Amino acid sequence: MNARVFIDGEAGTTGLEIRERLAAEPAISVASIAAEARKDPDARRTLMGEVDLVVLCLPDAAAVEAVALAGTLGNRAPKIVDASTAHRVSEGWVYGFPELDRHQADAIRSARQVANPGCYPTGGIALLRPLTDAGLLPSDYPVTVNAVSGYSGGGKSMIEAYEVTKSAPDFELYGLSLAHKHVPELTRYSGLSRQPIFVPSVGNFRQGMLVSVPLHLDTLPGKPSGADLQKALEDHYPDAQHVRVVPAAESAKLGGRLDALALNGSDKLELYVFANEAQRQAVLVARLDNLGKGAAGAAVQNIRLMLGV
Repeated sequence: MNARVFIDGEAGTTGLEIRERLAAEPAISVASIAAEARKDPDARRTLMGEVDLVVLCLPDAAAVEAVALAGTLGNRAPKIVDASTAHRVSEGWVYGFPELDRHQADAIRSARQVANPGCYPTGGIALLRPLTDAGLLPSDYPVTVNAVSGYSGGGKSMIEAYEVTKSAPDFELYGLSLAHKHVPELTRYSGLSRQPIFVPSVGNFRQGMLVSVPLHLDTLPGKPSGADLQKALEDHYPDAQHVRVVPAAESAKLGGRLDALALNGSDKLELYVFANEAQRQAVLVARLDNLGKGAAGAAVQNIRLMLGV
């Protein structure tokens, strides 16, 4: 018998992407609600009680309300994957990055409530967590994370600015209050005790993402080489289906350039180490589709784990 999933907020960008991916899953069927009933709490609650899992593709406040609504169902309450920011560092929620460590996928399999990661933190955590776990990066190290995303990662208003009104510039920095909503999860799940400086930006392309972390190697304990960083990443993701640590020889052939759009349409995450041993500097880079492994692809990965598909 197929597992049934209800996408609460299926008309949004992430909801549509998740629905498209689930259409290719023969063991999962998607239950929909009539357009006129999408904001009707009673209709939504009824459908929640009829499915195995609910995916929340809603603004934060609406996601909190939806979780409370599902909670009124008692033992008929469905499992939940929340794609909003609302519960990513909340008690009782499992963080939905299966590659976080060797136990995380099992934690997701047994979880009732999973918080889908943000697109930027997915790249940053994937780069930093292996280094903190290996002792190469102290938890209080002053980390800087720079990133650029396609405008689809900025939500409805940013998509409208680029696609409808054509009022957005070709490139812009944002989040310059240094209090971006992704920073708490980026800090916690990277294994950091000091909040990193996070500088996001957006370009005039729909999707695609690069997240980079610059490092002065001589300021790190043991003064590691680029090869040491490469090995830490490779050791952390030995059998990861969706995460690939690009070999150093392959990275060296790129001519010092990296296309943000190269993984668009996929659920893959690529990790690179670019090092200059003479300068004792390195830049770690994560490349992903912000709508793939950065959002819908990650959600479907978690759905499959939680439903045993």
